Amino acid sequence: MLATGAPHGPFAILDVVGIQTAYNIVLAQAKADPTPNNLHQQLADKLKTEFLDKGKTGQGSGEGFYKYPNPLYQDPDFLKA
Repeated sequence: MLATGAPHGPFAILDVVGIQTAYNIVLAQAKADPTPNNLHQQLADKLKTEFLDKGKTGQGSGEGFYKYPNPLYQDPDFLKA
């Protein structure tokens, strides 16, 4: 957010797009990589167990990487150290 001046960072954008969409993309990449337990598969597994299985699908469900309607990144002090 600081580097680009964008109002949302990458995780907020994933919440808007939907974590299911990110999961589907990463899962397709995992299936294309024959290496056992590849990084794409690890990420797909993490998204499924930590988010999708818990109903945290993003902004539409009220929670993803952030909780809605008032996600932390909207706080004016969010990026202050």
